[in-house]
Amino acid sequence: MLRNASCLLAPVLLLALVLPAVAAGPGDAVTDPAQAGPDFAVQGEYVGEVPTHDGPQKLGVQVVALGDGKFQGVGYKGGLPGDGWDGSEKMQHSIETKDGVTTFLDDEGNRVGTLKDGVITAVDDDGKALFTLKKVARTSPTMGAKPPAGAIVLFDGSTPDNFEGGRMTEDGLLMEGATSKQKFQGFSLHMEFQTPFKPDARGQGRGNSGFYAQGRYEVQILDSFGLEGRDNECGGIYSIGPPKVNMCLPPLSWQTYDVDFTAAEYKDGNKVKDATMTVRHNGVLIHENQALGHKTTAAPVNEGPEPGPIFLQNHGNPIRFRNIWVVEK
Repeated sequence: MLRNASCLLAPVLLLALVLPAVAAGPGDAVTDPAQAGPDFAVQGEYVGEVPTHDGPQKLGVQVVALGDGKFQGVGYKGGLPGDGWDGSEKMQHSIETKDGVTTFLDDEGNRVGTLKDGVITAVDDDGKALFTLKKVARTSPTMGAKPPAGAIVLFDGSTPDNFEGGRMTEDGLLMEGATSKQKFQGFSLHMEFQTPFKPDARGQGRGNSGFYAQGRYEVQILDSFGLEGRDNECGGIYSIGPPKVNMCLPPLSWQTYDVDFTAAEYKDGNKVKDATMTVRHNGVLIHENQALGHKTTAAPVNEGPEPGPIFLQNHGNPIRFRNIWVVEK
């Protein structure tokens, strides 16, 4: 990924193989960036151009914190997911911070790059700089979207009382484990969420929650930054379908889901047409008219013709929500 242009084409192990699904202790989650430590400043997204035989080639890299000064670098030819990545196989490097110096390593443990002050510098065998990638902070184009006329505002930071079990932080954010008092059939929904920083956790232990349409169909919420993009990762419709692209941003970033949900149809008590869902994650289409053939895992409401609530799952992780509103069909 960093040594030279040919590395862009080298097949490598996917990051999901490097991050086994093991849970972390409840005290490991950080919700305040000021308390996140030095590894938090290193993680993130980086973009630049690398020289190739065909001219400059855009490259995106996601640096994933793994705890105790260890990181995984995931490279994307053409740019970051949702912003240029051509869909080719991802690349990976081990990264470590030691004595205050953050270094990219190849498979033999040789230094192939450094990371300092938000800049990745690729180097050759003699330490000469080859190219640089600069840190970026992407924001969803729908962040802060205002509810249109006629929308039902479920949470605007003023009160959690529109939710059963609703709890609010001192700084006005809705906490996980909330079920809307109002129930819905078809709707369009906007919501904003934030996963915690849990660098020592892996898999389902890393910032886990979920948004359930009608309390039946889950769009997973998880810190899946840099992972493969499966149905049990962020943006996946649990046990039904993976996202078209993994649009998960780094933990403690604010992210958006914009969902268009069509309820299932029933006749004489029998389902005659599945519910469907279209989802945009951070403004990028990740599901389009996805058929929902069954309720998803851990859904609190069984399938049926009755309307159902907006449910925000409590899976033991401090997930934060804001700006949630619904437009009924």
